[in-house]
Order: sequence, then structure tokens, then C-alpha cells
Amino acid sequence: MDRAKHRVEARTRIRERIRTKVLGTAARPRLAVFKSLKHIYVQVIDDASGKTILAASTRDKDASAKGANAASAKAVGAAIAKKAKDKGITKVVFDRGGYLYHGNIKALADAARENGLEF
Repeated sequence: MDRAKHRVEARTRIRERIRTKVLGTAARPRLAVFKSLKHIYVQVIDDASGKTILAASTRDKDASAKGANAASAKAVGAAIAKKAKDKGITKVVFDRGGYLYHGNIKALADAARENGLEF
């Protein structure tokens, strides 16, 4: 139990450090990622107004993939990019949420880039 608690606290510290540097605006919102053991969630956030503009996850009814694996991360990345393009958003800043840029996070980011988001 202590290891799990330590890992969560370490990710929280890293996440706070990232958030001091990464700020979303109306012109360039923040693409925030959260992953659990079962699902992957992504939000496009305007920090200036404190509002979530878009969201996508593996829990959505129209999600093509389920679970927290690389295939579903790619599907969520493509879905958020499509929704963002429909709203006229092409540039975002990427907030990896304290997770390593590896595996599912990298797959999500690459899929979002391939589908038209710039970051």
C-alpha cells in the first residue's frame, strides 16, 4: 500500500510542476490527459475562463475502443482531434498529467497529431 501511495503522491508533484508551465488559453487550449486502470480520459480546457471545451474518453457511447490500452488511446486521440477540428480548434498545449510520455500517452498524442491537432 505504501508504494501505491508514494506513486500517487509523486505523480501529483510532477503534475503540479507541469501545470505551472502549461497554461491553456482561448486561442490555444490545454489538452489534459487522465488515465485510470480501466479508462483513458481527455479534455480540452480553456484555463483563462476555467471551462472544459471538449472531452472524450473510452467511456463515451460512441467510443470505438474500450479499455486502457494503446489501441483505445489511439481511438480517443483521434476522437478528440475530430471534435476539436469541428469546433475550429487546431492548436493546443499538451498536458500529460504527470504520466511519462510513453505507451498509452504517446499513442494518444500521436493519434491526435495525425488527425490534425498541432502541439
